Amino acid sequence: MADVNLKQIKNNKNKQFSNVVGQTSDIIAQRKIRMEKAEKLRELGIDPYPPKSEKDVSNAEIVSNFEKYEGKKLNVTGRIFLIRKMGKIAFIDVRDQSGKIQLFLRKNVVKPLDAQEQTIGFDELSLLDRGDFVQAYGEVIKTQTGEVSILVEKLKILTKSLRPLPDKWKGVKNEELLTRRRYLQMILDAKMRERFVRRSKFWQAVRDFLNDHGFVEINIPVLELVTGGADAKPFVTYYNELDQDFYLRISHELPLKKLLGAGYEKVYDIGPRFRNEGFSPEHLPEHIAMEWYWAYADYMTAIKFTKQMFIYILDKVFDGKRKFTIRGLEVDFSKSDWPIVDYAQLLKERFNVDIYNDSVEDLYKVLEKNGRTLEPNQRNRNRVVDSLWKLIRVTIAGPIFLVNVPKFLSPLAKSDPNNPEVTMRFHLVAGGTEMTNAFSELNDPQDQLERFIEQQKLREQGDDEAHMLDIDFVEMLEYGMPPATGFGMSERVFWLLEGVSAREGVPFAHYKYDLMEDTKKVYKDILKYIAPQKSKLAKCLKENKSK
Repeated sequence: MADVNLKQIKNNKNKQFSNVVGQTSDIIAQRKIRMEKAEKLRELGIDPYPPKSEKDVSNAEIVSNFEKYEGKKLNVTGRIFLIRKMGKIAFIDVRDQSGKIQLFLRKNVVKPLDAQEQTIGFDELSLLDRGDFVQAYGEVIKTQTGEVSILVEKLKILTKSLRPLPDKWKGVKNEELLTRRRYLQMILDAKMRERFVRRSKFWQAVRDFLNDHGFVEINIPVLELVTGGADAKPFVTYYNELDQDFYLRISHELPLKKLLGAGYEKVYDIGPRFRNEGFSPEHLPEHIAMEWYWAYADYMTAIKFTKQMFIYILDKVFDGKRKFTIRGLEVDFSKSDWPIVDYAQLLKERFNVDIYNDSVEDLYKVLEKNGRTLEPNQRNRNRVVDSLWKLIRVTIAGPIFLVNVPKFLSPLAKSDPNNPEVTMRFHLVAGGTEMTNAFSELNDPQDQLERFIEQQKLREQGDDEAHMLDIDFVEMLEYGMPPATGFGMSERVFWLLEGVSAREGVPFAHYKYDLMEDTKKVYKDILKYIAPQKSKLAKCLKENKSK
């Protein structure tokens, strides 16, 4: 039975996964063959999904340090990518996270089938397929061709794969398909896997830098009664026990500043935030972000600290690389001078406008002349000026520090005592985008309340991205919060440095629910259980909200 099945697979090789992963006419047949092999293993007393495995060292460690391991007998593990059987010998390429190693099997060396020890012998190799996970025990050697290998004495199956892996990944152009089954891309694309190791190193570097400078990481809630700290539309959910709507946080800011009021002097949090907005190459509704807050420091201190932190990140994550191409712009972080540039002056030079004294109507005319429009409910000074700035921003290679951001764009930042129209705030701008946001924190409760009220009026006029009035935060300020500076950035910084889009920069991005064709075929009898119960959920939320 097994020999016939292997012949079928060989005959189907050119048909399977030729260009689109998972969508093939014979997926049901191939899956059936593999399920039959799993059942055959069970009949032989071998569990195709055993609960225990052993691994002594990574594959790459053995290959890279052959002299250290030569002659030693070790357990190695990995996923099968290639099986070559030639008479009484066979070669199997297996890969773990670190890389590939070759298993060299001789029929007279490999221990035969043993149900008690759960080992399979040379004669059962036909029950293995590309994609299976195995464990091999044997001596570290080099073959006649000089390839570092394991001369296998014991072979165990760890996981029987029921679906064949794609033969290749390049050539698959359906981005949605890539994202929906990103794990397949990761299996076949080492560069993709390495990207997410760097992503982890990126946040670890941030964490290490802050910890080394006396900051304390304190996790804060994701669910909030009142959301604030950014201009963004929140996701809304319902808290059954409290019988109340809650929001997924759009920012870490207000809870962390409450911790400053509580007596902490250097705090930060790294974690997800959620903004119920559209997708773009640089934006995802869900993403990881970091904010820190530093009592008794101001935004000029934060400028110096930011430069130090970025250099530290580049050293730890990108091996000291300083020059990057971001959005088509050449960015050189090795420059000793990162210029400090005035916000209003930039707009004056580019558009010949006075953002404080020109009418909103005149400013909007300039915006329209430059090809940008806004919805009627967003044609206020805040949105118009911000849109004009974004036309300039995309042309700046940087790095520069943009300062003197207007007060009307900064409802949480401290005003400059020398010019009340501007705030003590900066953005690090590089590659045509604002990589960071930071400012001296507003700690005057009356000033903060007035700004919240102005933001609330904008919300009443239809601007659902304006800040909500957080009276609990105002009351905290009335008890007293020390002068402080705060800083925030998201993983968008990593995406930009990595040179990838937002969806390419996260392991699993969101898409509207849909089933792929092969899923519909394989699970056609249980499709009614697979689809999310959207109608029931919507009805539940509607009923709860009407109470």
